[in-house]
Amino acid sequence: MGIHVIKMPDLGEGIAEVEVVAWHVKPGDTVKEDQVLADVMTDKATVEIPSPVHGTVTSLGGKLGEAMAVGAELIRLEVEGAGNHSGETTAARQQTPAAKAAPAGSSAGTAEEFPPITVAQPETVVTTVTSAEDAAPAQAAPARPATAPAYTQGAGGSQAPAHHGRAAGEKPLAAPAVRQRAWDMGIELQYVTGSGPAGRISHADLDAHVARGQRKAAEGDRRYAVLEGEQAMPLIGMRRKIAEKMAEAKRRIPHFTYVEEIDVTELEALRVQLNARYAGQRPKLTLLPLIMRAVVLAIRKYPSVNARFDDDANILTTYNAVHLGIAAQTDAGLMVPVVRNAEARDPWSAAAEVARLADAARSGKALREELSGSTITITSLGALGGIVTTPVINRPEVAIVGVNRIIDKPVILNGAMVARKTMNLSSSFDHRVIDGMVAAEFIQTIRGYLECPATLFVE
Repeated sequence: MGIHVIKMPDLGEGIAEVEVVAWHVKPGDTVKEDQVLADVMTDKATVEIPSPVHGTVTSLGGKLGEAMAVGAELIRLEVEGAGNHSGETTAARQQTPAAKAAPAGSSAGTAEEFPPITVAQPETVVTTVTSAEDAAPAQAAPARPATAPAYTQGAGGSQAPAHHGRAAGEKPLAAPAVRQRAWDMGIELQYVTGSGPAGRISHADLDAHVARGQRKAAEGDRRYAVLEGEQAMPLIGMRRKIAEKMAEAKRRIPHFTYVEEIDVTELEALRVQLNARYAGQRPKLTLLPLIMRAVVLAIRKYPSVNARFDDDANILTTYNAVHLGIAAQTDAGLMVPVVRNAEARDPWSAAAEVARLADAARSGKALREELSGSTITITSLGALGGIVTTPVINRPEVAIVGVNRIIDKPVILNGAMVARKTMNLSSSFDHRVIDGMVAAEFIQTIRGYLECPATLFVE
């Protein structure tokens, strides 16, 4: 048997390090060729790392959330044959002085050969294993007695197991899904016996708790029950990238937010007519492609907002092409797919591209180049868009256009009160390079196109 070391691959474009965001295997697992071993993140793109060989996992090279350099050891596999690790074999490794000196029952190899692996559980209980001696159960807490647990009188006369081997104030261990299910069932986890490691509670333990005759709390009791406990989760992967980028943008950019109300009654009527006319022939239009077109036309008059500012080199670069970032919410967090050369797209082409990019982002299949290179961004919360927002600029861009929800409201028009559909644009600008007057005129130009939508199609 030999050792095959899989190193962090070079993912191109000058990437020096990546973050481990998911392990799909653990030591002792048998893996097949092309099986996905881990997910790593570069900027905002997640990349799957497959196994090039069959083998058995002997060690992992990092923990979740850790940044690893390209070329660093990602994972070790025990394989048939010599492997690729300097001809080292399992038998030879077992004959090393370190192995001979190891205590009975410990694994061959030293902490230097196999670096410590830290595994973070959902409640951020961290267990560090440096050798088999550390992991041996001989010094573990005594096993719970097989006798039935003691009971105390609970609220409403019910009985509940009193302690279950937990120290006073110790929080029960359980995954978020188990905690949610216990909440739905009206069960206090403090009174549930956990059968997993360190007393960890599983779904089967909840079932056993109910089977022992524990009374399920009434709906009214659960709504007013006193709740205890907390869940601490580390920020890793996409969420950490978002946090870092937002903090950096707010720290380095003096934001200036300008809000304007838009009457979109005619725009919405046009959208409905176009969808009815081209039903089944062209992509269905939302307001977003029409807003995108208005932004493109307004940039022709105010090109300074379609720019990126390198504040380290103190250089402002404006672009002829409009690469529109469209902020999209995904299960993994906020992503900004980029509609390239939006200036060359009509509303239907823009609608199709937005739909394609949104699907790719939500499914985790968006390419790195589809998530970078924007020159200005549009952000919207759709029906949840609120009345006013203060969007954060997508650094190093200098402007972001925020779209709020449409509401029906009474408006005085030609001396009469009428119902109109209105929507606010809440947009932020980098006040170092965009003056307030320029920002206001840019948004007013967009307003002119949207309130007279025929001008979107007239050059």
